[in-house]
Amino acid sequence: MIENRFDWQQFLGRWQQEWIPDEDDAEELAEGGVTPDDLALAAPPAAEAEIAAAEERLGTRLPPSYRQFLKASNGWRLDQGSIYRLGAAHEIGWFGDPFGMTAIYQEGLTERSTEQEVLLAGMWRRALQLETDSDMSYALLDPGDTDEDGEWALYVYKGWSGELPDRYPSFRAYMQRMYQDFHSARANSPGFVNDTTRALDAGVERARQEALSGRWRTARELLTEAERYGRPRARGMLRQLEALAHGSGHHGYHGFGELVADPRCTGELVPVMAAAHLRERRPGAFPDRFVLGTETDDGVTAAAEAILAQVREGSYRYAPDGAFGQAVAEARESARWGDTDAAWRLIRAALPSWSPPGPDLLAPLGLLADPVLGPVVTRERGLELLATPRAGRPGPAPDPVPDLDPPGLSWLADTPRWNAPHDSYRCLWVEGVEPEALPGLVGEDGGAGLTAPPGRRDGWFHHGPHQRDDLAPWEDRAVMSVGRTASGWAFGCDAAPRTSAAGTFFVSPAAAASRGGRAVVLWARRTRDGGLAVFHLSVAERGEERYAYTLRGTDVQRSGPVPETLDPERVLHGAGEADRERCLLAAVQDEFGLALPRLALAEGILPQLTTRSWNRAPREGEAYAYATIRVVR
Repeated sequence: MIENRFDWQQFLGRWQQEWIPDEDDAEELAEGGVTPDDLALAAPPAAEAEIAAAEERLGTRLPPSYRQFLKASNGWRLDQGSIYRLGAAHEIGWFGDPFGMTAIYQEGLTERSTEQEVLLAGMWRRALQLETDSDMSYALLDPGDTDEDGEWALYVYKGWSGELPDRYPSFRAYMQRMYQDFHSARANSPGFVNDTTRALDAGVERARQEALSGRWRTARELLTEAERYGRPRARGMLRQLEALAHGSGHHGYHGFGELVADPRCTGELVPVMAAAHLRERRPGAFPDRFVLGTETDDGVTAAAEAILAQVREGSYRYAPDGAFGQAVAEARESARWGDTDAAWRLIRAALPSWSPPGPDLLAPLGLLADPVLGPVVTRERGLELLATPRAGRPGPAPDPVPDLDPPGLSWLADTPRWNAPHDSYRCLWVEGVEPEALPGLVGEDGGAGLTAPPGRRDGWFHHGPHQRDDLAPWEDRAVMSVGRTASGWAFGCDAAPRTSAAGTFFVSPAAAASRGGRAVVLWARRTRDGGLAVFHLSVAERGEERYAYTLRGTDVQRSGPVPETLDPERVLHGAGEADRERCLLAAVQDEFGLALPRLALAEGILPQLTTRSWNRAPREGEAYAYATIRVVR
């Protein structure tokens, strides 16, 4: 067995020296009847004979770190937490499970229970009880839960909480945590300054410099340690690193401690908090109060409420100053039409010019809350941002994260499906026009124009309803996400068509869209097992359809002279069933240089357009049937 070489005398001596009364202790001292000696933490050390007598009485050798502790202090007074005093060697004894906890915990064991759960269930009958004063709580050393050094795990069970016990890998780990809690409870007390606090605060300042220089992992280690001791500034900076390390998709709550009360930080931190607050609300739930987590003046509170309203409405725009702000504006213009890779390249190139508006700001966090640019900052890009030197700090830039959008169209056939759980998609491209022109070409009657991006929800896409009460049952108006390709085509993509595929009454919108040039329409539907059921392609120019085909299984319906490079029989010659969709898409992308942005579509960045119906009205003598399914819960 390895004896613990931790210097308990130095550790406990420092703790005793740094100790100052908490509020309750200070009140007792002020009222009299209690002396500082009464509130001392330490006790005289236990002699080896006392420890040996306790071990003989208990029938076991005590674990190393607890044994060494007793040699430095035979018991200890704790003034934070629910354990108030650890007993001397002659006071400790076996717990014996007086409350029948073993049966309760064993009832919850199943075949899938972990090793730790099994250990916990048996802990109650074999544990050694250390505390002699507490708030209905127990400090229990478990000889059945040991490590390679012979240390016993220590459990703290709060009898009033109904929670699982807190586990510490050893007695030493427990005491170190209690020391940290002692510091944390007094971190904001006037005059609480000592060698430990000075060293930790120096580490926080070093962490700030390391973070701005791109060495964020070193900064995170320093800040994590300082936060355990409750040092001011540490939490706010650490939460900034965590937010960017997880990227915009992280759903955890971002609290930045006292830093949020600084009005210079409002523009960077509050939008991220507001976005997290709204993400965590359940649909239809009563609005929760937006809590900043610290005391703020009226100016910061008013600004926070205004920002919350903008984030809720989707109108928030991250707009920092200077050269970085100009790059952000250009990046948003690229991202809003689908080119998120170009947007990130602009932001990445400008990162060294970003300067913190507040002294403890480490990075442009406001990006995460921007409805257009936030989704661009994926976890990988957040890590790249953190590794890039900022605010004029020297240092090498990290290797760039590869572009995220696959080229062309073949990715539409990828598995797992990009638009799961839907089995169909339809797309429109118009050459040589801007996306704003699409409503005038194919928009529903009235020319309502483009609407705001829907934003990502629980699934890949969030579309408005395809069928409205004011529409005829045969109408099929697509709700398309609209953008622009790098080669100059405006596009619209409906990732979840209401109808299954182009049918008898289908009229391609390609002709209407092509008044000033070429237009391409593509519609695909898959079988339940992922095979290709229907594939439609139509191409028009100057207001007239030039050619089209609809492939169903092996049957092909054509109109006009389909080019050989697009002819499905030639394109699919020798292709297996699993490759049919990919081959057809590759032919279309190669013929016209078309593409679609996967990230922008998946994240709901793009504005939307409701088109005119893709079905014509039934003519005289034609029948049209439809069914309405209502789900009653």
